Amino acid sequence: MACILIVDDERDIRLMLTTYFSNHGYQVLCAQDGKQALSLLPGKVDLILLDIGMPGMDGLELCRQVRDLVSCPILFLTARAEDSDKVTALGLGGDDYIVKPFSLAELLARVQAHLRRESRRAGRPAAARFDTDLWIYYGEKAVYGPAGVSIPLTRKEFEILEFLSMNPGMLFDKERIYERLWGYDSEGESTVVSEHIRRIRAKLSAAGCKNHIETAWGMGYKWVR
Repeated sequence: MACILIVDDERDIRLMLTTYFSNHGYQVLCAQDGKQALSLLPGKVDLILLDIGMPGMDGLELCRQVRDLVSCPILFLTARAEDSDKVTALGLGGDDYIVKPFSLAELLARVQAHLRRESRRAGRPAAARFDTDLWIYYGEKAVYGPAGVSIPLTRKEFEILEFLSMNPGMLFDKERIYERLWGYDSEGESTVVSEHIRRIRAKLSAAGCKNHIETAWGMGYKWVR
């Protein structure tokens, strides 16, 4: 039974989500603020539903603090719909961004998609080397550049790198990448993919790696060795 941690300062939302996910067979933990959430982590949590607009420690700061403690998916629940907020949240290591008010059926679909992807990771190869400048350790979610320099990637940045590198030479448009890694296609969300790839390229370049992600303008991206 998967365990979901719900972090939201609104009691009615915590109660609604607890009831809904419990009825669908999930174990549910709740926290009303960041401090209480930290007391529950690290622990056996398979996915976190995290509100951004909480008093005191907001969801963005909590994500920043816990991302190194937990590797599970973090899904933001928020009333903020601006693209800049989405980019910030995902850049901090969030895996998805769901704007309030939301459909419970849609939220369940996204949760199930993220948990399915987690269960599939066990069968993937342990590591891969690309030329002499890049090593990707899939099992450890670690990336190294020349001379063994560690390249720090957020969770979603690593997943994009992993997806493209495991399908070398194949061209994927932004919508396909978003649908595959976020699990639920939504208008406008594919722009997040471009921002993540920009960050990945910048980090690889800073570590001395060549650009392995090639852009086919108007078509998408592909991995080149």
